[in-house]
Amino acid sequence: MVHVWASIDLALPLAGIGEAARRAEALGFDGLMVPDVMTDGFLAAQAAIAATGQIRVATSAVVAFARSPMVVGVAAWNLQALSGGRFHLGLGPLIRTNIVEKYGMPWSAPAPRMRDYVHALRALFDCWQNGTRLDHRGPHYQLTRMQPFVAPPAIEHPEIPIHMAGIGPNMTAVAGELADALITHPTNVSPRFLRERARPALVRGAARVGKDPLRVGLFANPLIAVGRDDAAVRAERERQGALLATLYSTPSYWPALELHGWREVGEQLNGLVRANRWDALSALLSEEMQGELMVSARWDGLAAALRAKYAGIAEAIVLPLPIDAGSDRMLGEVVTDLHTGEWAAGSGAP
Repeated sequence: MVHVWASIDLALPLAGIGEAARRAEALGFDGLMVPDVMTDGFLAAQAAIAATGQIRVATSAVVAFARSPMVVGVAAWNLQALSGGRFHLGLGPLIRTNIVEKYGMPWSAPAPRMRDYVHALRALFDCWQNGTRLDHRGPHYQLTRMQPFVAPPAIEHPEIPIHMAGIGPNMTAVAGELADALITHPTNVSPRFLRERARPALVRGAARVGKDPLRVGLFANPLIAVGRDDAAVRAERERQGALLATLYSTPSYWPALELHGWREVGEQLNGLVRANRWDALSALLSEEMQGELMVSARWDGLAAALRAKYAGIAEAIVLPLPIDAGSDRMLGEVVTDLHTGEWAAGSGAP
């Protein structure tokens, strides 16, 4: 059976997170991913956890390199305790420009840094749960001080699942090595990319540490154009296509374009952004590209469309939870259809 997760809109304010989480739980989703963009990811996760009783809650690629492993570790530990074991920690590296220019933090090669980051987190969790002396001395992070009177207490569910965002082969391999699941980026979710690039990199990373690659789940997180009728689907496809074109103007998101032979489109998009011609971006995405890189369907055909693309490839599907609850009945039917229909993939457990 496929795991079906909901993702919360980036623009939803913190005050609305609790109600959105209750909706996702009522609709039968297995988990909920909260963003770390306009709202702090840990505050959003706390609001979702407090409003629900069963659904799993994950940070959707919280910006790791903008935070110390100690800050992230304490927040994750607290949320795992608060949720009774329902919290998943999603980590992401973000691109260099944002880390340096938006967050004002130093940059270094992201894959080795993320490996050190996760090892630092695991050292903290071991210290807090088992009383082990904190002595992490990695190439990027050195954590050697934890006074007993300020150490978080042991918790009932100390094994916090870690989801890792990754696009390139090196970061994806680190996810295979150290994470419980890989969260794909919306620019890199074509079935061919997942088969030929993402899954082999996960296997390669798992092999480094003698880990069964089937223990690493894969979340497919596509942009979805859905509506009640064909006209609504076309309108939403145009909107999502504009977003996809904007994303593909960033070179870091080109691996899927390169695999499909569309690198020149990424270069043209990048040139338009440099020329401040944002309104011209979406025209460069052909119907073929949109069909390969997005999912488009009416509500009554969405589950079948997702199954056709990702069954046998991904263990989990991420569906956007609309801010407006008007389509909840149809969304709930999609979730039920995905849960009850045939779906063959690895045994990773997102």
